[in-house]
Amino acid sequence: MSNDKYCFGVDIGGTTIKLAVLSTEGEIIKKWEIPTNKSERGKHIAGDIQEAIEAARSELNIHKSNILGIGVGAPGFINTKTGFIYVAVNIGWEDYDFGNELSELSGYSVWVDNDANLAALGENWLGAGNGAENVIAVTLGTGVGGGIIANGQIISGANGMAAEIGHMTVIPHGGAPCNCGKSGCLETETSATAIVRKAKEVLTAFPDSSLNKVKDMTAKKVFQAAADDDPGAKKVLESVTDTLGLAIANLAIAVNPNKIIIGGGVSKAGAQLLTPLKETFQLYALPRTIKACTFEIAELGNDAGVIGGAYLVKENL
Repeated sequence: MSNDKYCFGVDIGGTTIKLAVLSTEGEIIKKWEIPTNKSERGKHIAGDIQEAIEAARSELNIHKSNILGIGVGAPGFINTKTGFIYVAVNIGWEDYDFGNELSELSGYSVWVDNDANLAALGENWLGAGNGAENVIAVTLGTGVGGGIIANGQIISGANGMAAEIGHMTVIPHGGAPCNCGKSGCLETETSATAIVRKAKEVLTAFPDSSLNKVKDMTAKKVFQAAADDDPGAKKVLESVTDTLGLAIANLAIAVNPNKIIIGGGVSKAGAQLLTPLKETFQLYALPRTIKACTFEIAELGNDAGVIGGAYLVKENL
């Protein structure tokens, strides 16, 4: 290939690792996945990433000098200055100097951030954010992630813990237990996992609900039942959108965003989620805060993380 410059974007998940080679303009030249090898507390993952990256570089005939670096998103608590991962529960990492290890193995500069932060960066660069200066991005999936961009910069905080919005307490003195060790977190009330749990909890109160006939409950099935006017399903989604709308309103009062981007698997519900969520947000937020921002559904899907990884490289050069 030519003397153009390229970045590697890596998005580490509990099941698969998404990888991509991108141009500096954000064009995906190649993307692929490898399984996440969590054996022996995830000690093989850095080596697996290095091998996958080297194979792709060779396949595409890109000279090493044309690689600007690797941007990695990981699901955990991360020191973004060093790439040190304090804990990544779903992977098995604890006190792991991942960034330096991957850099030594690959020979490239490596930058690491929380996976939700990278998704926010990706969406703001080439997706729904459209380059907005102030953004709140919320990812609703198995858990709840968040990324906040303020005055054009992703907010990492004092020790990498900024925008861990899934662990804001929304049910004080109770609520369902969370993987973080607390209970009553936003994640336990508004994630896909939470929707399924809540659906099962309301069945006794709604014996005629169609959800009683569902064998393998999913968030998607709850949304489908609510669209068919099922009272039990509607009750669940009212609870979810009220809690989430309140949390986002409080965040928005602090951040004053131009854009609020909703992503993750649950966002595929589209207007069925967004319409009541906006109504709740408008109930709790300040009028001038409301006036300044719009709600958007994320556009990049599973590519947001790897695109954000490339942006992280560009941002740090």
